[in-house]
Amino acid sequence: MGNSLEDEMRKVVNTLLKGFEEGFTLEKLEVKDKGRLGLVRVFVDKPGGITIDDCARISKELSVQLDVADLMMGPYRLEVSSPGISKEEEV
Repeated sequence: MGNSLEDEMRKVVNTLLKGFEEGFTLEKLEVKDKGRLGLVRVFVDKPGGITIDDCARISKELSVQLDVADLMMGPYRLEVSSPGISKEEEV
């Protein structure tokens, strides 16, 4: 049996994050591929906290990687965010 979409997506995200020097970590990943527009929601953190510029940079790079990996069945929205103050470690 193959890996789930979320597992494959997690591999792509973690591989990308390891390429940055800032020590980014994937805190949570949500993937919804139902309906006309899918959703990939990525919560990322780093020591000292993540900035909006970090999120924008990760989003730009991740968008390219996800398009190359071609995991989603159609168009999708990508959201990259911090886990917030009350983060739950899930990864």
